[in-house]
Amino acid sequence: MKRICLGLALVLAMPLFAEDLPMELGPDTHVDEQGTLNPHEMSMAQVMENIREGDTGMVICSQGYLITKSGRHELARELFSNCADAGWTGAMTWMSQLDDNGLGAPQDFESAAEWNRKAAEAGDPVGKFNHGLDLMRGWGVARDEDAGRALVDEAAGEGLAVAQRLQSAGYDLDEVTPDADEWRYLNLF
Repeated sequence: MKRICLGLALVLAMPLFAEDLPMELGPDTHVDEQGTLNPHEMSMAQVMENIREGDTGMVICSQGYLITKSGRHELARELFSNCADAGWTGAMTWMSQLDDNGLGAPQDFESAAEWNRKAAEAGDPVGKFNHGLDLMRGWGVARDEDAGRALVDEAAGEGLAVAQRLQSAGYDLDEVTPDADEWRYLNLF
């Protein structure tokens, strides 16, 4: 069963790994006054068309994960930006990740922290945790360890396991930051 699911997932993801992501209708699609024959409803082209037409439903917005994991960060940024603007907090945290790592646009720590703040203010536990870390580190925002811990506490109180782990570690940021990332959080100025 696992092999069938994996095989199906790979088949569905194959268009993501093509050299160029076609954004036009497929060769078998025919559109006329009676409707659309052989629509490209399962394609990334359709996902992006839906986003550009203002559709920001949960399923559409979740496709940004596949798009960014395929390396098409500009398309993912367009999708997540539209979804975040429509209030989808998961898209806000993804926009933060894209900005934090310079994917699809120049690296922008302040923008990353702002997306985390928006997600936190919208009530998202991951947004609260991430913005709490931003505040504790002074990452993209002025450092405010007390405010950061308060947000981590809120996320922990809402059941976010990583926030609970940080609390249990006495707010030792090394608990949630791999050693390989330590250089990123050094305040050199």
